[in-house]
Amino acid sequence: MSLEGKVAIVTGSGRGLGLAYAQELARQGASVVVNDVDAATAADAVASIESAGGKAVAVVAPVGSTETAQQLVKTAVDTYGRLDVLVTNAGVLRDRTLWKMSDDDFDTVINVHLRGTFTCVREAATYMRENEIAGRIICIGSPAGQRGNFGQTNYTAAKAGIVAMVRTWSMELKKAGITANAVIPVAATAMTATIPYFAAAVAADEAGEAMPPFFRHDLGFGTSDDVAGLIAYLASDDASGITGQSIGVGGDRLQVWSYPEPVLTAYHDGGWSYDALTDEFTGLVSDALQASGETFPPLPDELQPKA
Repeated sequence: MSLEGKVAIVTGSGRGLGLAYAQELARQGASVVVNDVDAATAADAVASIESAGGKAVAVVAPVGSTETAQQLVKTAVDTYGRLDVLVTNAGVLRDRTLWKMSDDDFDTVINVHLRGTFTCVREAATYMRENEIAGRIICIGSPAGQRGNFGQTNYTAAKAGIVAMVRTWSMELKKAGITANAVIPVAATAMTATIPYFAAAVAADEAGEAMPPFFRHDLGFGTSDDVAGLIAYLASDDASGITGQSIGVGGDRLQVWSYPEPVLTAYHDGGWSYDALTDEFTGLVSDALQASGETFPPLPDELQPKA
């Protein structure tokens, strides 16, 4: 097994994508620290790993605070003797349009996703550096953070921020041999289950059936298990040369997301005054303006949601 002897923490791993990540890491030989806010859910996750022959222990605590980050790393080291891999998956949703989003809606999502990623990575990276462990930091992003999404000011800000932090950490941790990457999953989750467009795919997944090829191939939309393989690969020694990347995976599709780059560069002698912009801006940039959000192709007739 490729991760034999490795120790991993997966935040938010009581169910869904996080559980799939924890189970796959254990399947590949890693000992896993499972994390959830619900004790029964965390215990069930540990039991599922142990029943399959793996090793796991639970930390029941909300991600966000430095104290939780310290508890997670301490549990890994005290229980298994070291820490090699951190997967920051924990998250919550508080979807509202801008004018309806409260301070608490915003702060709660930012605290768990963005601050929780920061505190956990800071604690794990500090341990890895001090103990000369060439560890793996794997942070979970989202297509919403890459493109934007209606009603998710808080979530998109957090997920975009996570990708930006990963780029910075890849530079700061390179000398220590620690990699930092972001994974952009596209899978059936509690969030996508509420979107009519994905109804046929989610229904197939819940029934234990294969998703229609349109979803798996054309949209790159699949199951939690379809994402877990990439998590385990990035945690392995084989991925030692991969860092600072945002890698999307879902269904049958794998993608490497580009860093933001200028799509148009123009110069004006003396600088871009208001008058110069008034005269030239529209003509210059009309073909270079970028779209927000994702646009999906029409569903085939046989996959249209039933009324």
